[in-house]
Amino acid sequence: MTPTRRAVVALAGLLTLAGCGSGSPATMSTSSSPSASSGTSVSGSPSSSSTLSTSSAPVSLAGTTLTVVAHDSFTVSDSLMTQFEKSTGMTVKVVAPGDAGTVVNQLILSKDSPLGDVVFGIDNTFAGRAESAGILTPYAAPGLPASAAALAADDSGQLTPIDYGDVCVNADRTWFSQKGIGIPTTLADLTRPEYRDLLVVENPASSSPGLAFLAATVGASGDPGFVDYWTKLRDNGVEVAKGWTEAYSTEFSGSSGKGPRPLVVSYSTSPAYEVPKGGDESRTVALLDTCFRQVEYAGVIKGAANEAGARAFIDFLLSKPVQEDIPGGMYMYPVLDTATLPADWVTFAPLSSSPIQVKAADIAAKRDQWIKDWTAAVIG
Repeated sequence: MTPTRRAVVALAGLLTLAGCGSGSPATMSTSSSPSASSGTSVSGSPSSSSTLSTSSAPVSLAGTTLTVVAHDSFTVSDSLMTQFEKSTGMTVKVVAPGDAGTVVNQLILSKDSPLGDVVFGIDNTFAGRAESAGILTPYAAPGLPASAAALAADDSGQLTPIDYGDVCVNADRTWFSQKGIGIPTTLADLTRPEYRDLLVVENPASSSPGLAFLAATVGASGDPGFVDYWTKLRDNGVEVAKGWTEAYSTEFSGSSGKGPRPLVVSYSTSPAYEVPKGGDESRTVALLDTCFRQVEYAGVIKGAANEAGARAFIDFLLSKPVQEDIPGGMYMYPVLDTATLPADWVTFAPLSSSPIQVKAADIAAKRDQWIKDWTAAVIG
């Protein structure tokens, strides 16, 4: 996917920007009660309206700049972002240094000189690392829906769940049909000789889908059994790409890049966006027995120049208009269970009924060792 962004700031330029923000953070009073005006309040109270309004509480954000640090697939529709800027008086700039893993790495490296004010896109495979690194400030979003409680990373309040989805292997149905080869269905199938040189995955050291898929193999094969599984994949010609964009948009045959490989690690929602115009069947299919449930979070960056603006942006992401915008822009399910989903998602973007489970505590404790073991087995 190629998301549209309100503004993308080059990483090098952002280092300068970080030191040029307003001298002190703006102050903003957030409230759990809805604004008196109609619409969705940026203080976090969802409503059924498609408009946004500022909270009735005192706000002094006008004229400030809010820098959002996000993964490179982050997008919110221009109309919603414009409404947010108008309602708060802020100018929003987005810096996207790469995949979620790259985002976390950059935030840790720049801890003493923060890259921005708010971060979006840290997922449950990188959450433990981000929280233990001390790069986030806790924030209890008043608009967090009850439906999101089960998706919390932990009880520290450092990360607010915004969306979720299943990371799964996707297959190019057209390619397999033309070759007369059956589409694989399980992780074990991917090691069979008929699927040699067909799979591309993302590097778990730099990619959140890559790490999610690694976690899926740990959950399926155990530790250290996953190392043997990856050794088989390596011997069967698996290709490793840096991140999702390179894997899906360049190497995968079923996407716009029309690459050479008909199997890719992506999302269960991806097939919904591969339905030809006027068609009733997707060119691709997600293998629902290979899935890991991924949750994406937002958080206030510790030391933010505009902490009040960061809180307002998290509330904005939880508003109903943005939650309903997420499926079309970022291919993920919104945490707000009353948000309306695209009509074709029932057919083309189902969630797995039994995603592979790995405890968040195990990921936090063992992630680095898993990546080291994976690197030794696959990269050498």
